[in-house]
Amino acid sequence: MTPGFESPAPSPYLGSEFANKGSHKAHAVTAIIAVVCSLVVLLLMLLGFCCYKRSNARRINRSFLKANCRRSPGQSSGSYASDLEKSSAEYTNPSVSSMRVISTTPEVQVFTYKQLRFATNNFSSANVIGNGGFGLVYRSVLLDGRVTAIKQLDRDGQQGEREFRVEVDLLSRLHSPYLLQLIGYCADQDHRLLVYEYMSNGSVQEHLYSDGSPGNPPLLDWGTRMKIALDGARGLEYLHDHITPPVIHRDFKASNILLDKNYNAKVSDFGLAKLGSEKLNGEISTRILGTTGYVAPEYALTGHLTTKSDVYSFGVVLLELLTGRVPVDMKRPPGQGILVSWALPYLTDREKVTQLVDPVLEGQYAKKELIQAGCSHCSNVCSIRSRLSTSDD
Repeated sequence: MTPGFESPAPSPYLGSEFANKGSHKAHAVTAIIAVVCSLVVLLLMLLGFCCYKRSNARRINRSFLKANCRRSPGQSSGSYASDLEKSSAEYTNPSVSSMRVISTTPEVQVFTYKQLRFATNNFSSANVIGNGGFGLVYRSVLLDGRVTAIKQLDRDGQQGEREFRVEVDLLSRLHSPYLLQLIGYCADQDHRLLVYEYMSNGSVQEHLYSDGSPGNPPLLDWGTRMKIALDGARGLEYLHDHITPPVIHRDFKASNILLDKNYNAKVSDFGLAKLGSEKLNGEISTRILGTTGYVAPEYALTGHLTTKSDVYSFGVVLLELLTGRVPVDMKRPPGQGILVSWALPYLTDREKVTQLVDPVLEGQYAKKELIQAGCSHCSNVCSIRSRLSTSDD
């Protein structure tokens, strides 16, 4: 301290001034931190919401197959499930995923090409049991011992690709003892294969037009034919009445009705199937597809597809079972080439109806059942003719 001078006394307000300044600064820092934290939380919430929406959109767009199908051990991640997401809209009915089914559907398995190649002994020609528009069908034995039928897509056909996807989409959802069960599928790279339960007695067509000689399919007796007709009718009933909206098969015919070891019949081949609408009989307008002789005249002329179109096809199959004749055979005498046209006069006359019966049966049939079956088909044909004449007016 300098002599003669006194140190000034400290101001009583100086400490509080600095204290207030420090307090204000601390509050400002706290406020800034709070704002930054709030912005961070808000950004995280926004990011989380965007991720959720994107994930949810993917789940919505993903085919129900990925949810319902079980991947086999060794199945690559680049499987058909992801491939289906990219182009399912191009091939499938847009309302398949909203279809309501009255059944419990078993899981459909996803196979690798290597697994199915092993199951068919490298797709040996000795295992070929059929050949259709889709491609070859092989008898196969899976690793678990199950005997199955494997249908291989002809790679050159775009129509086969579409039918492949429709079959997988529909049969993954449908389950009935009167429909052929889809066990699984393979879509490794460009390979397209369908795996079905094995039907040891082949198709109804093979039996109807067999001569019954050794090595060929055995002939069908009357009782078996009527049982086949009943099973086929129940299959269509399931598709039309137990599904909302109804499924219209569009290719119901003798070669698409398969028989197991006990001659139980199951409807197969859903490649041309369509989902109907909520209108009467599920009516929709679509391009005309099907097999000559089985296509309903109303559908062929107008393009209006309904469940009645399947009923007409069932009537043709019923006539095949009764008569042993193919739907169209222009090698027959004039007036007999078209089965429905030839049979109709006999169906309307109870005294003549017995002349329709397949000679192979050698008179072993129930006349009452014959008349009932004939009347059923006649009623169906007359109903279609009535609707056609009404539309013409």
